[in-house]
Amino acid sequence: MASQSNEKTEQTTRRGKPRWGRLVVWLGLVVFLIILGFGLMRTQQGPITIGEKAPDITLTTFDGQEIRMTDFPGKVVVVNFWASWCKPCEQEAADLEAAWQYFKPGGEVVFLGVAYVDTEPEARAYIEKFGISYPNGLDLGTRISQNFRISGVPETYVFDRDHVLQFVQIGPFQSLSQLKSVIDTYLAP
Repeated sequence: MASQSNEKTEQTTRRGKPRWGRLVVWLGLVVFLIILGFGLMRTQQGPITIGEKAPDITLTTFDGQEIRMTDFPGKVVVVNFWASWCKPCEQEAADLEAAWQYFKPGGEVVFLGVAYVDTEPEARAYIEKFGISYPNGLDLGTRISQNFRISGVPETYVFDRDHVLQFVQIGPFQSLSQLKSVIDTYLAP
C-alpha cells in the first residue's frame, strides 16, 4: 500500500513538471507571436505620414558627431536616405548639395543624409564623388530607417519648423527647382 502511495506521488510530481514546462513554452511562444505581430503591423504601416512629429533619432556623422532632430529647434529639417549603390540616388545628389549650399547661409534649413545599408568606405567615396558637405552618417543597424519606416532609397522627408512632417519624396527629386520650391514652402512665416 505504501509503495502504491509513493508511486502515485512520483507520477503526480513527474506529471506536474512537464505541465509547468509546457505552460512556460506556450507562454513564451505566445509572447514571441505578439512581438512578431506588432513588428509586422509596423512594417505594414508604410512610411511615416504627413502630420506626424519627427521620430526621435540620433545620427552619428562620419566625423563622429552625434546629431538629434531636437538639436534644430525652429529650423526646417530635410532628411535624405541614400546609398552608394543606388543609381537613382546619384541623380539627385548634386541637386541636394546645391540646395544645401543655397539654404545654408540663412541658417534656417538643416540637411541630414542617412546612408542606408551601406559600408563606410563606399559611403565616404560617394560623399566625396558628389562633393556633399551637409552632415551624413551610416544608419547602423537600420535603426533610423526603421523609425521612418522607409521603403527604399532615395527617400527624402521635409519637416517644418515644429518638426512635423510636411513632405515626402519617394524616389529622386526631378530638379533643383522642385527641391527648393518644396523647402521654400515651409520657410514662409
